[in-house]
Amino acid sequence: MKTVSRAYDSYAQARAAVDAVEKAGVPSSDVSIVANKYVSAEYEEVDDVNKAAAGAGIGGAVGAGAGLLAGLGLLAIPGLGPVVAAGWLASTAAVAAGGAAAGGIVGAMVEAGTDKEHAEVYSEAVRRGGTLVTARVPDGDAARIESILAASSPIDPVARGAEYRAAGWKNFDPKAPAYRPSQTEIDRMRANWPG
Repeated sequence: MKTVSRAYDSYAQARAAVDAVEKAGVPSSDVSIVANKYVSAEYEEVDDVNKAAAGAGIGGAVGAGAGLLAGLGLLAIPGLGPVVAAGWLASTAAVAAGGAAAGGIVGAMVEAGTDKEHAEVYSEAVRRGGTLVTARVPDGDAARIESILAASSPIDPVARGAEYRAAGWKNFDPKAPAYRPSQTEIDRMRANWPG
């Protein structure tokens, strides 16, 4: 099995990627999505998720139809705080504080086979308002699924990392202060949110 990960600037792009991957035959149980909490007005004011809720979706299903997106809920992921998420990677990262995946979201992604530098950029992209999609696929299907994910215009982790570094970023810092996007950024993130 190989893990394919891509980050998107908007939830709409990520949603299209998830839909396409599921239509291509990847089971929902092998797909994961992690989005900045600001994609949903319902979660905008949540600043902390108590430890009892970490790792379990709360707030009910908000997705459209069956599949991964129907199981979206609020999770606490170390280094990101409250996020709207569903799937195996989200669960793994949410329990990272308990030792399941050292290093939170970055550790979970690296453990699953994502390049560490890309994992850091993807995690920072989520912190700054993006949405991460991952899929576990048989090695022989990896190129096909990568092509499907590319059709939804993901960020280029090398270019985005260079952009972040030019502004002073060094690497993903799980202790960095919470990012508060502008209303324009929030509006962009919420494009086509189902709620």
